[in-house]
Amino acid sequence: MAWPDVTAEAQELNVTVQVDRSRINSASLTYMNDFADNIEAYMNEFNWVEPNFGEDEKIDATIQITLLGVDDNFNFEASIVIRSERPIYNSLQQSPLFFYNDENWVFQYTPNRALVHDMLQFDPITTLLDYYAYIILGYDFDSFSEMGGTPYYSEAQNLVSLAQAISSTGWSRTSSVRRNRAQLVSDLLNPNYQVFREASYVYHRLGLDRFLDSPKEARQEVLRALEMIRDVTRNTTNNLLFNTFFNAKYREIVRIFEDAPTDVRLKAYNILSRIDQSHLSEYNKLQ
Repeated sequence: MAWPDVTAEAQELNVTVQVDRSRINSASLTYMNDFADNIEAYMNEFNWVEPNFGEDEKIDATIQITLLGVDDNFNFEASIVIRSERPIYNSLQQSPLFFYNDENWVFQYTPNRALVHDMLQFDPITTLLDYYAYIILGYDFDSFSEMGGTPYYSEAQNLVSLAQAISSTGWSRTSSVRRNRAQLVSDLLNPNYQVFREASYVYHRLGLDRFLDSPKEARQEVLRALEMIRDVTRNTTNNLLFNTFFNAKYREIVRIFEDAPTDVRLKAYNILSRIDQSHLSEYNKLQ
C-alpha cells in the first residue's frame, strides 16, 4: 500500500451500511430492503476528493442506521452511528478514528427514490450523508497532516448553513442538544480547538505510526498529544470534541500504555483520569 504523503495525498470512502428496522412494524416497507445498498453506492461511488485512490487506500467506515418510526407519508425518524478508521503504518492493524452517534435524523424515503449529489440543494438524506462524508475525510486528513482536514470541515460547514437556511430538523445549534451537527463542525473549525486538532496529527503520525519500529519514542509522542488535549480542556467547558475522540480511542490508548514502564504508564493514567472520567474503569488498568 502506498502510504499517504502528509502534504498532498487523498483518500476516498469504503463505507458499509447496516439498517435496523426492528422497531418498525409495517408490512409495506419491503422497499426499504435496498436502502442500505443505495447509501453504500452513494457514498462509495462518488469522487469526494482528487486524485482518485485505489481500493487498498480508501477510508473504511461503517454506518449503522436504526429506524425509530415512520408515518403514512414515508417520513422516517432515525438515529445513525458513524465509525471510521485509518491504517497504522507498517502493520495490518486499523486505528479507530471517528465514532459518533447522531440521534436526530428525520427524512422522507419513498419507493424508487434515487439519491443524487447536489451540494447546492438541501435534501434530508443526501445532505446528511455528504456532511458525514466530509467529517470522515476531515478526521482522516487531520491524522496525516497538521490541520489537513480544514477544507473538508469547511464543506461540512457549508452544508450546515444550507440546512439551517430552511430550519431543517437536526441541524440547529442548541444548548438542549449537546451533540449536534452544527456544534461538531463549528468546534472543529474554531481556532480555540486548533491545538486539539494538531494533537490528532501528533498522536497518529508521530506516535501510532512509529509504534512498531520505535515504541518508546512513539509512546512519548502519544503522551505529548494527550498533554496537548489536556491543555485545551482547561480553557473550555464544551466537551464534544474530547468525548468524540476518547469514545473512539480509549481502548487503543490503554493498549499503547499497558506494557509501558511504570513511570510512563502512570503518567498516562494521571492525564487520562483527569480529562476522560467516562472511561475511568478502563484507564484503571494502567495503575
